[in-house]
Amino acid sequence: MGSASNHRFTGCAQSEEEEAGLSRGSGVCKWFNVRMGFGFLSMSSRDGASLEPPLDVFVHQSKLHMEGFRSLREGEAVEFSFKKSSKGLESVRVTGPDGAPCLGSERRPKSAQKRRSKGDRCYNCGGPGHHAKECQLPPQPKKCHFCQSVSHMVANCPVKPATEIICAAKQWQIKDQK
Repeated sequence: MGSASNHRFTGCAQSEEEEAGLSRGSGVCKWFNVRMGFGFLSMSSRDGASLEPPLDVFVHQSKLHMEGFRSLREGEAVEFSFKKSSKGLESVRVTGPDGAPCLGSERRPKSAQKRRSKGDRCYNCGGPGHHAKECQLPPQPKKCHFCQSVSHMVANCPVKPATEIICAAKQWQIKDQK
């Protein structure tokens, strides 16, 4: 009857966080990388006691209490529960002051939509919506990737400026060396 699992059902005041071995902390966001989705909190208070110097606590975006894109801004005030892991202190749930949602950073990672997708066309026929292995046409002759001519390849394209060909060839050489 005195086990931790029974305390939840008997109305004991002990919280689930305490049962799981978690501590409470408060402080500010030290830094947060919005592209990678993680950062560190600077904990200035642990379980109500002031800390000097502050301790670093790891934070992952999945632990942030907020709607939409999850991030933190540098210096943002936070409260959190955390645990000790093999890597150090790690946050489990992060909120704003008094349990409010986190504010988050105004920064966003560069959108993947701005990059041109290379996988949206068939390399066999050039048509959209399928890949070469799904193409209904028989294998087509090889074409220049720049002007689509079957008489030459992109390295010898008379339409493409020579500087672009040289840059592309250097990029291929660099990739081949890796």
